[in-house]
Amino acid sequence: MPWHQWVDDQLAAIRAAGQWRHTRSFDALGPTGVLGGREVVSFASNDYLGLSAHPAVIDAAVAAASRWGAGSTASRLIVGSRPAHEELEADLAEWRGCEAAVVFSTGYAANLGVLATVGGNDVTILSDELNHASIIDGCRLSRSRIRRFRHGDLDHVTELLATAAGRRVVVTDTVFSMDGDVAPVAELQALCARHGALLVLDEAHAVLGPDVESSPETIRVGTLSKSLGALGGFVAASQPFVDLLVNRARSYIFTTAPSPADMAAALAALRVLRSEEGGSLVGRLRAVVQRVAPGHPSPIVPFVVGEEAEAVAAADALLARGLLVPAIRPPTVAPGSSRLRVALSAAHDDAMIDRLLEGLSAVGLRP
Repeated sequence: MPWHQWVDDQLAAIRAAGQWRHTRSFDALGPTGVLGGREVVSFASNDYLGLSAHPAVIDAAVAAASRWGAGSTASRLIVGSRPAHEELEADLAEWRGCEAAVVFSTGYAANLGVLATVGGNDVTILSDELNHASIIDGCRLSRSRIRRFRHGDLDHVTELLATAAGRRVVVTDTVFSMDGDVAPVAELQALCARHGALLVLDEAHAVLGPDVESSPETIRVGTLSKSLGALGGFVAASQPFVDLLVNRARSYIFTTAPSPADMAAALAALRVLRSEEGGSLVGRLRAVVQRVAPGHPSPIVPFVVGEEAEAVAAADALLARGLLVPAIRPPTVAPGSSRLRVALSAAHDDAMIDRLLEGLSAVGLRP
C-alpha cells in the first residue's frame, strides 16, 4: 500500500470513529479571550493560579529575553545553561524539600527521562492504570517489566510488590488529570519503604495537594506549565539521583535547554506562589472549587456524559453561551466515559463561576 493511501485510510478511520481533532487559536490573556470570533471564558487551561498573566511573571520573561536572547541555543551540557536555569533549580529544590532539582524542557520529557534512567531489564515498574501518557511512554522506554495496578488500589500494589522480581519502582500521578482525584501518597510511600521500592510521583496537577514528604527513595516530578504558568518540567530528588539524570537522561542530554524567558518566568511565578500573595491565590482557588464541586480535592472537575457525540454536543452548547469547556473523548478516556473537563482557576471571578454553573445546568449537568 502506498504511504499516502495509508495516511488517508488512517484519517478516514479517525473521522469515522468520531474522534477527529484540530487546534483552535485562542487569542487570550488569562481566562478570557476570543475564539472563532466569539468572546469566551475559558475553563480549559491548567493555569490554576492565573500566574501566566501575572505582571511580575511577564516582566521577568521580558527581562530574561532582553538579557540572554530568545533561546538557550544548545543543550544544557553543551552551553545551554544560563544563570536563570540554576537559580530556578535551587528554588525548586528548596520548595520541594529535596537536596537538588533539575529542569527539563517539558513535564513529559521529565517523566521520560526519569523512567528510562531508573528502568532496565532487571526492573519491574508498577504503574497506576490511569497514569498520564507521559508516564506510560516513559515505562515503555525504560525496557522494564511493566505491571499496571488497579487505580489507587493499595492491596493490588502490595500484592505486586511482594511478587515482583529485581529492583522495583512504583509510579503514579498524585492528582489524575481526567478525574481530578488524588493518589494515596502517604500509604504508597510507606509501602515502598517496606519493600525497598523507589517511588516516582508526578505532581503536575497538585496545586491543592496532596502533601508529599520528601525522602531519598522518592522522586518528585513536576511541571512549570500549570500552577506556575510558564513552560517546562522538573525533577526534585536526592543529589545522587539528580546527578544520575544529568548524566543519563536522554530527554535532558539530547535536547536544547528551555529558554531563559521560560526559566525566569517560572522562577518569578514560584516566588509569587511561595509568598503571602500566593497563599491568597491558593485560598481563592479552593473557594472556587468549593462553589463548583464541594469537597472535591482538585481544580479538575469532570462531568461524565458517556458517549462521544453527547459530550461534543454539550461542549458546543456551552461554547454558544461563551463558555469554553472541552469535551474529552477516547482514547484519552475509556470508551463510554466521554466527559466535559472543567479546569478551575483563581483567576475566575464570581461572575464567571455563576455563568459556568448556569451553563452546566442548561445542558443538564449539575455539580
